[in-house]
This record gives sequence, structure tokens and C-alpha cells, in this order.
Amino acid sequence: MELLKKINQPSDLRRLPRSQLNALADELRGFVIDSVSKTGGHLSSNLGTVELTIALHYVFNTPEDRIVWDVGHQTYPHKILTGRRDQMHTLRQRDGISGFPRRAESEYDTFGTAHSSTSISAALGMALAARTKGESRHAVAVIGDGAMTAGMVFEAMNNAGVYDDINLLVILNDNDMSISPPVGALNRYLARLMSGKFYAAAKQVGKTVLPGPVLELAKRFEEHAKGMVVPATMFEEFGFNYIGPIDGHDLDSLIPTLQNLKNLKGPQFLHVVTKKGQGYKLAEADPVLYHGPGKFNPAVGIKPAALPAKMTYTQVFGDWLCDMAAHDKRLIGITPAMREGSGMVRFEQLFADRYFDVGIAEQHAVTFAAGMATEGLKPVLAIYSTFLQRGYDQLIHDVALQNLDVTFALDRAGLVGADGATHAGNYDMAFLRCIPNMVVMAASDENECRQMLTTAYQYNGPAAVRYPRGAGTGAEIVSALTALPMGKGEVRRQGERIAILAFGTMVAPSLAAGESLNATVANMRFVKPLDVDLVRQLALTHDAIVTVEEGSIMGGAGSAVAEALAAAGIVRPVLHLGLPDRFIDHGDVAQLLADCGLDAGGIAAAILQRFRAGDTRLAVSG
Repeated sequence: MELLKKINQPSDLRRLPRSQLNALADELRGFVIDSVSKTGGHLSSNLGTVELTIALHYVFNTPEDRIVWDVGHQTYPHKILTGRRDQMHTLRQRDGISGFPRRAESEYDTFGTAHSSTSISAALGMALAARTKGESRHAVAVIGDGAMTAGMVFEAMNNAGVYDDINLLVILNDNDMSISPPVGALNRYLARLMSGKFYAAAKQVGKTVLPGPVLELAKRFEEHAKGMVVPATMFEEFGFNYIGPIDGHDLDSLIPTLQNLKNLKGPQFLHVVTKKGQGYKLAEADPVLYHGPGKFNPAVGIKPAALPAKMTYTQVFGDWLCDMAAHDKRLIGITPAMREGSGMVRFEQLFADRYFDVGIAEQHAVTFAAGMATEGLKPVLAIYSTFLQRGYDQLIHDVALQNLDVTFALDRAGLVGADGATHAGNYDMAFLRCIPNMVVMAASDENECRQMLTTAYQYNGPAAVRYPRGAGTGAEIVSALTALPMGKGEVRRQGERIAILAFGTMVAPSLAAGESLNATVANMRFVKPLDVDLVRQLALTHDAIVTVEEGSIMGGAGSAVAEALAAAGIVRPVLHLGLPDRFIDHGDVAQLLADCGLDAGGIAAAILQRFRAGDTRLAVSG
């Protein structure tokens, strides 16, 4: 690491002679492999952007020139070169650096990203801000071919193409792979664009169509055939000057090209081709496996993990989806580019004709499901809670308003650990329960999750089941496709004076807290329709109510309980426990929940503190 240890900021990089940059790339790639093997994190994507990162910081005057990394899971080389090399051992850990760009972390992280397809919009905003302020600086958006499938990308390009006096560069990092295999017409277009035969034909244009008097132009056609013949049908029609494709691992091509583009005005589009996992043979061979590994030995690679003692909720969903599809031919499975993450691999294999990956296009996914529902099919949209936020208007306007029969399987509900605030599903209970016609359920264990999925599927309207990332409690799973009584909770422990109303993942720690306090504990199951009869019964037979949820306190399930009590005219002290009104950083999930007072000890302590300090009639022993 003789070169890398000298690079503490990009200005150090820019002082290196060009002849040393390939050696630096080798050192940087080795450092990334070593770091990720010790902390876990994204690997394949970062190995693919080593040379591109070096070239960008070498050519552009960062941080004065702005670089926006789309999604941002490929920014480890960027972090290492911008002063965070010595912090990489804290990556994605509590109080450590983020796995994504964060403005609060470094001036070189010009825009916070983690959800895809935002980079061109942000970079355009920066470019036009520079023009408005009379500043001469560049804005660069680096976006992958998977992220190019989102509509927001084309909204931004359509907007950018009318400004011929801005310093905006869009770099398409084309590695033919997003988290799941890329899909759609754009991917087919890029694949056709990259085919050797197509280029060979394009380069012959000058020789075959131009007569003798203009043979001089043939050379120009030959040199620029890739940029003049094919991409003009799309990218240049948006008003961008298209260059490429070029090898994204060849610094001798990247650096001169970027230097030339830096001197051009108006929207520029550079198409670079990279390989995920580049330089690490195991990751090259299986970039999906090495997309986001945990800790591993780089010399040996990732060994097959032993089967976990407990099933994950994602596996529960995947099995249920296959079982229900075998039972009902109307079932349609939909994913916005998260086949593996949502547990749909087996479903695709068994029911390929009923499986639809719509690409990174959550808005489209929701309305696409609505369209299918209008024709009598029963779509199941598997989507992370945090990604459903991107389709909120479609959820209200296209699904709920028309009361269409769409089932939403909300994976990663609640805190998600190392991915942090950008991926945490903290708000779905709050933003779903306010929508008319919606049914919202929160699973407390694996078997209940399966039952809730069946309940949602059988409900003739929009219904969502939220469940967390990772393994469940170890509950025995009953194979029958059994539904739950609509809108009914259950008392899991009978106690005195204090009634704890727990939702989803908070049932288990609430039961433990209830044991220590001799409190009643209810598994509420439904956020909407709330079991109002149970709420009233518990309020009338207890001195105080405590609500516990792994979701936003503001507007969440506890708020629903308070509203029900107010509507019934019942006055009881109510303590709301849940996630606070702040974004919660990355770290171990159990520790983060404990920090929020949502483990058994924290729940019991909060109840003791509230009711010891309050009315003596409510005092509980501890």
C-alpha cells in the first residue's frame, strides 16, 4: 500500500504521475477486499468502480466539482480516497461510517443516496445552482444500468436536455447487473449497443454509404460510429452529447475522455463498461453472492452458510407465495428488481409465467399491480417497506381509491441494522393506516406472518403485511393456508393494572416485560382495522395503557389506540413506546432497539419510570 497510504485527500491523488495510477488501482482494490472481508458490506459493486473513482478524482477538482453517486453502494473506493481510509474498519457499524454517501460525513459526499435513480436530478440541480450563482464548477452523476430503468431518470434527462450552457456530466456505469439481473427494454438496448457485430456494422457505415467525393467524412464516421449511429436514437434525443462506450477499467481511456468532456459545455453523457467484482476472481464469477457479503476470508471466499435454526421472514414469504400460487392460479408475483432480497427465486422457477420483475420502478410496480387487479387477477407485490415510500401516490390514487385487490408484502419493516436510516422501514404503519380501504397487519412470529399473508390475500381490497428483516422467533409454521379473523387481536398474557398493547415484533419483548411487571399483554395483530373492542375492554379493566411498536411513534399504531380511546370517551393514562422522531443510524439491530428502549428491559423500565413518578394508584412494583 505504498501509494495508497500517501492519499489522504484527492489533491494528493492529483499530484501523482499518470504512470502510477494503475498501481494505485491495484492497491485500492486490495484494500477494498480486505476491508469488506472484515466488516461485511457491498463488495462486487465497489470492485467495479475502482478505476472510475480514481479517474474522476484525478480529473475533476473535487470537492469543488460535485460527484453524485447513484445508490451509493459503490462508493467505498471514493470514501478511501477522500480521507476515510483509516475509518473503513468501522464501516456500517454503530458510530462508524456509513455504507452510503452522507453529507454530514464528508464534504466529498455531495448528496446523500441509497435509494436508486436520484443522481441525475440532484446533479442537474447542482449544475443549475452553479449557473445561477455565477460559479464555474462541474456536476457529475454516476448511475448504473439497473438504476437507469426508473422513470425519475428520464424525467431528469428530459429536463436537463434543454440547457446547453451547464456543466453536467452523466456517467452510465454499465455492468449489466443490478442486485437482481437487469430487465426491460433499456437493458436489451444497451446489450445490443454493446454487441461486437453491431459495432462492426456501425463502423462500416462510412465505407459503405459515402461516395468518393466525401470519403474524408468516412474517417469521422468510423471514429465516432458508436456515438453517432446508435445512441442518437435515445440519449442524444434527450439533448445529451453521447460518448462511448469505453472500458471503465482502462485508465488510459478514462482519463483523457473525462478531460475532454470537462472542457465541453452542455449536458454530456459518457457510457462506460465495467465488471462487477473486477480483480477478485470469486466475485467476478458470482457477483450476486458477493454483492453484500458478511465477514469472510478473502483467500478462501464465502463458504456456504449452515442452515439457520430459525427461518427468516423472507423465507416464510417465499414459501407462502409458492403455496398460495399452487392453490390459486390467479396469483401474480411482482417485484421491483428485488427477486433475491424478497425471497422470490423459487417462485420464479415454479411459476415463471406469473412472475414479473418490473425493474427499479416502484411507482410503476404499484400501478402495474393495480392494472392486473382490474382484470380479476390477484397481484402480490413484494416490496421493502422503505421502497414502498417511493410509490405512495400510486398506492393512494391507483390502488386504494379504487379499492383494488392488491396484496403488499412489506419486507424489512422496522430497523434494518447495517444499511441504516435510508433502508429502515420505520414509517409504513403511520403512512398506511391513514389511507381508506387499507388493511395493515404486523406479524409477531413466522407462523402469524404466514397467516397474515393469507388474510391479506383473501381480503377483497388493498392489504399490507409488515415483517422484519432476518429470522423470527422460531415459531412452528403450520402449512395450512389459514386466515386470521379480520381486525381481531388476542390477549397473550393476563395481568393486572397495566395493559401492554404490542404490535408485531414488539410482542416478544413486551411479554418478557409483562412477566416482570405482572402486566396484561395483548398481541394486537392489526394496525388497521384496529381491534377497538379489545382496546376498550383493556382500557376499562386496567388503570393504564402502554402501546409498543417498532415503528414511528408519531402517527403510528399507538396513535391509533389513543384515537380509539378518545372516540370512545375513555380517559386513561397512555404511554407510547416506539421509534423516536429522528432518523436512526446504522448498527446492530438488537443494540439499536435497546437504545430506543424497545427491548424487554427498556419496556419495563419505561413503564416503571412513568407510573412510579405519576399517580400513586398506578404505581407498579419492580
